[in-house]
Amino acid sequence: MTRYGHIAWRVIAVVAFAGTAALAVTLTRVPARPQHAAFSSSLLESPCATSGLEAWLGLGTTGATLVKHTRDHVQAPEDTYYSLEFTNISARACRLYGYPEVSAYAGSLLVGTQIGSAAIRDTSIRPQPVVLAPGATAHSVLRVTGTGRFRPGACAQVTALELRVMLPGQGVRARPVFVPVHLSACSKKGPEFLSVQAIQPQPGIPGVTVP
Repeated sequence: MTRYGHIAWRVIAVVAFAGTAALAVTLTRVPARPQHAAFSSSLLESPCATSGLEAWLGLGTTGATLVKHTRDHVQAPEDTYYSLEFTNISARACRLYGYPEVSAYAGSLLVGTQIGSAAIRDTSIRPQPVVLAPGATAHSVLRVTGTGRFRPGACAQVTALELRVMLPGQGVRARPVFVPVHLSACSKKGPEFLSVQAIQPQPGIPGVTVP
């Protein structure tokens, strides 16, 4: 083989090695891209706006329990669990994360006033980012404690006609959503008759945990 032939083979070998090394580097880096995309996909969508969501109260489960009162046993209402649903009625996907702010209200949107204390956070469910495609629904579980659990003087029972709902992560100027209801509420501050869980994906059914 001539001197030029040796040089040609060396060039081919170097190019082949460089190509193999580049392929190896590419193959080792490819899996990282989908992992990064999966990690950040829930952060790409903008937070859901009140104007693009419809809030409504879904199914509720109730019960009764025997509570000892003086010498007799009387029935007092158990907690009632409702699914507070959020449906994306806009044309774009959006993101929800955290706890909605919920309060019982009396009267209409124009003259309504808050009844008692706002809902406390039920931390039994860990918050997670929820991406809502157009037409999709997410939910939060709302617990309403029967006013019979509280002393009459501390509760001052009234009927709430609305729930005032603020989406998580909204600014102070954001508009609330008002959901029609008809439930007993404590008009005095203090008794914790409402509690709410973090927003979870899919429509909600009380008593069923979404995986």
